[in-house]
Amino acid sequence: MAYATTPTPTNLPLQPTETLVVPTPTTESTATPMSSVTLGRGINFGNMLEAPNEGEWGLTVQEEYFDRVKEAGFDFIRLPVRWNTHAGQEWPYTIDPAFFARVDEIVNWAVERDLTIIVDFHHYEEMMWDPWSHKDRFVGIWKQVAGHYKEYPSNVLFELLNEPNDQLNASLWNQCLVEALAVVRETNPTRDVVIGPVSWNAYDWLSTLDVPNDQHLIVTFHYYLPFQFTHQGAEWTGDEAQKWLGITWDATDAEKAEITAHFDAVSEWSARHGNVRILLGEFGAYSRAPQDSRVRWTEFVSREAERHGFAWAYWEMASGFGAYDPSAGAWREDLLNALIP
Repeated sequence: MAYATTPTPTNLPLQPTETLVVPTPTTESTATPMSSVTLGRGINFGNMLEAPNEGEWGLTVQEEYFDRVKEAGFDFIRLPVRWNTHAGQEWPYTIDPAFFARVDEIVNWAVERDLTIIVDFHHYEEMMWDPWSHKDRFVGIWKQVAGHYKEYPSNVLFELLNEPNDQLNASLWNQCLVEALAVVRETNPTRDVVIGPVSWNAYDWLSTLDVPNDQHLIVTFHYYLPFQFTHQGAEWTGDEAQKWLGITWDATDAEKAEITAHFDAVSEWSARHGNVRILLGEFGAYSRAPQDSRVRWTEFVSREAERHGFAWAYWEMASGFGAYDPSAGAWREDLLNALIP
């Protein structure tokens, strides 16, 4: 999820200056070619596996959640995973087998229910602070993850890195993603892979993303605007967020036009890049915002995303933005109806 306001790019090209070509794998793949997946309406399993350890942020992944999601009408899940806290610090950066087994269990719960699942590399904070010291580890982790899931069906997707930010600038990220994508393609030549721009996957930084020449890519962006509305009272944003409490979103013509203009810009960018598929990978308003405004904003963003042809994944299932109340074992019906009428 986003942790800061979306900055406006400065001194950056309006479009990528070149198209990068993924290097041809040097090892022959035995993986079966697979068709691209169509995403529709999804939900993030936030605050679960992207905690330093599952459960430390108050939630664990429950099998029953998959039934609830399926019954509600969602067709995919985005699963944020903090792989880096479960991998070695030195080459070959071995991922803990017990953790792999736990992720397998969760992925299989989705596959058994014919739900698409995006395995997302989330909260690699050290990579953001010191990209070059962690690039090889990042690529090494993906080599293991990709090899591990190479025989899984096509509705298991990979997302290379959630919300690149801080010292991982556009130039560095464009280099890192090509290396990570190359190792994924060694074992998964046609699996759909999700990539997004820097600045926390901000829509207005898509122009800095060099999209590799690869037909099995989905480009993502995240949307939490107006930020003072969606993150009012959010504890991780600092004391300033407490001053935003009470801000409403009233679906005025001006408020709606702003969101439409932002989504139009994403559509235009996609068209310039061969109509690459777009995923609105995160959006949501925190629970301390006025509930009626949360519902209005969520409904408008969902419908605008669909009108623009974007798949979307709400942030998130059962925590501070949650559409589902885990204590009650029930959906918050007003938010669910806003997402899936």
